Amino acid sequence: MHTWCWQTWEELPYLTCSLLKGWEHGFFTSAFSPRSPAEIVDALQPQAQVYRVRQVHGNTVLTSSEIESAARASQERKEEPEKPPADGILTEQPQQAVWVCSADCTPVLIADEKTGQVAAIHAGWRGTASRIVPNAIARLLNSGSRLQDIRIAMGPAIAGEVYQVSETVAAEVGASIVAKDKAETLEAILDVLQQLPNPPILDDSQPGRVRLDVRRVNALQLEQLGVSSEQVAIAPYCTYQEPEHFFSYRRDKLKKVQWSGIVSKTPDANVFSS
Repeated sequence: MHTWCWQTWEELPYLTCSLLKGWEHGFFTSAFSPRSPAEIVDALQPQAQVYRVRQVHGNTVLTSSEIESAARASQERKEEPEKPPADGILTEQPQQAVWVCSADCTPVLIADEKTGQVAAIHAGWRGTASRIVPNAIARLLNSGSRLQDIRIAMGPAIAGEVYQVSETVAAEVGASIVAKDKAETLEAILDVLQQLPNPPILDDSQPGRVRLDVRRVNALQLEQLGVSSEQVAIAPYCTYQEPEHFFSYRRDKLKKVQWSGIVSKTPDANVFSS
């Protein structure tokens, strides 16, 4: 069983996951606001180079060099350097820190125990519906990773039991894990989802609504890729239900976020004995 531990930096709390123990990483709390990753990175690795994107609830995953190219292109056009639109970042060299922000959506940190590469993903319901985490895994595999070496930690996000959505949204997200021949209607998709073990949707008292567990859908996407459950950890924390630690857009309707980040390292074949 993977453990989640509270750490402190400058007396401020953040979370780490035992699955990622070989990497400097953190799921940071609202207490770090309004600090940016350029400041928070000091808690992990002050020398690391920081990479961010402009999150747009899509499924684009960019590499660190693609982000650098976008910055150079805007400089050449003599424009203000604007972060490229994406919701996932992949490292290519050691000492690169990749960051995503969230306020109910799922922050996903991914690490490869052989190559030392890491990724940070922002997976809201739209990104999950368009399979952003499998997209990130595909890019890792294309750059030399092996599926069995990948470790995935999903941080604090809104829990399924309190995340009320329309049946239409639930079906759009659920279609990402339902076979096409069983996904011809909204009702068919919801029916398949309800039959699954530990189903990602729960009933809601309001007609036309259900409760949706986005992290569970991401876990099922990974399972379908062939990722074992031992390679995945899901934080037992809900942004909506824990206002003392986390911002929640659904709860407060404020555009405030917490950051999650991880730092790549040099390849090491002996990070884990198991």
